Amino acid sequence: MKLKNTLTLLLLSLFFFQATAQTTERTLQLDEVVQMALENHTQLKLSSENILIARQQTKNAALQKLPSITASANAFYLGDALILDKDLSKIATVSMPHFGNTYSIQASELIFKGGLVKKSIEVSELREQLAELDLEKDEQNIKFLVMSNYLDIQRIINQKNVFLNNRKLATERLENVKKFYKQGMVTRNEIIRGELLLKNLEQGILSLDNNRASLNYQLATAIGLSPDVLIVPTASLSVVAADEGLNYYLDRAHQNHPALQYAQTGIELANKNIEIINTDKKPTIGVFGGYDMARPVTSSLPAQDFYTNTWQAGLSISYNIDNLYKTKEKEQLGKLQLNQARNVLVLQQENLDVQTNAAYLKWQEAVQQARLNKESEELASENYKIIEAKYLNQLALQADMIDATNAKLEAELQYANSEINVQYQYYNLLKTTGTL
Repeated sequence: MKLKNTLTLLLLSLFFFQATAQTTERTLQLDEVVQMALENHTQLKLSSENILIARQQTKNAALQKLPSITASANAFYLGDALILDKDLSKIATVSMPHFGNTYSIQASELIFKGGLVKKSIEVSELREQLAELDLEKDEQNIKFLVMSNYLDIQRIINQKNVFLNNRKLATERLENVKKFYKQGMVTRNEIIRGELLLKNLEQGILSLDNNRASLNYQLATAIGLSPDVLIVPTASLSVVAADEGLNYYLDRAHQNHPALQYAQTGIELANKNIEIINTDKKPTIGVFGGYDMARPVTSSLPAQDFYTNTWQAGLSISYNIDNLYKTKEKEQLGKLQLNQARNVLVLQQENLDVQTNAAYLKWQEAVQQARLNKESEELASENYKIIEAKYLNQLALQADMIDATNAKLEAELQYANSEINVQYQYYNLLKTTGTL
């Protein structure tokens, strides 16, 4: 028996140790969560790598400024020369030095092509800016994602506290009903109603716990923590932000939103593309030089087994005549693309204005709704106390008590949600303006 008790205690200890290891609470402030997401989120790592790739492509484009240099060496076996008559009959066989080799080095450099190299580098730099804007956009999205998850967890905690408080009150009331039942003052039906209310509250708590576990997994993964860590938001999340008016937020959006900057860079790219197309109207001018050494000398008979050394340097000029009629069509395409890029900017600004206006109104609505829900919560709480006092004095029915309880629960939940919603809508407004 003693051994059995010892084993039982050991198993219980292992169970509690495992449960503790699997659920580690960690209290985090909102700014800590955001910073961890910026440091650890996989999407941001990919965006950062895209910037590095774009920068390297810019460096590769700059290599066009450097001269091209090639060097070669080869060795070969040279067979005897066969001399044939016009009718392909053999005349003679001429002995040749059988071993041959050549060495050469050639260099060339483009010195003029209408600024093609410079413009190609500038295009690559613009693509680098686009990659940086992609990172900025992704940062805004990731910030809002983790903020939303964080606020949702806080919302669930507030809701659970409301349910727990109401469960406590419902339990106390059920105990009173049971006392009344024993005294013959109420029927069994009153007890059943009280127990059903408790079951409903328990189901609500279970649903909230499951929702929190799901959100916790998402948030922990986003910020680089183990999903076993239970994230606990700080108690206070209130955001006090002055209402600067719609125009203030519209101006911030126009100045800061990555989408507008992306569209503006698209216009620059389209302009640069037209400039590159126009370089085809210019000739290509380059310089070149080289040195060659080869043996044997086969330009004389008999062949001489010695090296010939030659070098050359000069200026090359070329022009594709077909560009006279091809470039015009290419330039027309470039102008169409430029016009499209300008319309994209206009469309982006219109969409951004609509989104900012909607986000601003939602924030104002959330602030007003929170104020109304606070008043409703106070009224529902006062009504609950009045009905409870009547019920305890047998002046109200159990149905009245349940109605008052449900009204109080609903009002408290709405108020708890509305407080979080104010913060959520404000952060959404900042994200819409690109300043989160």
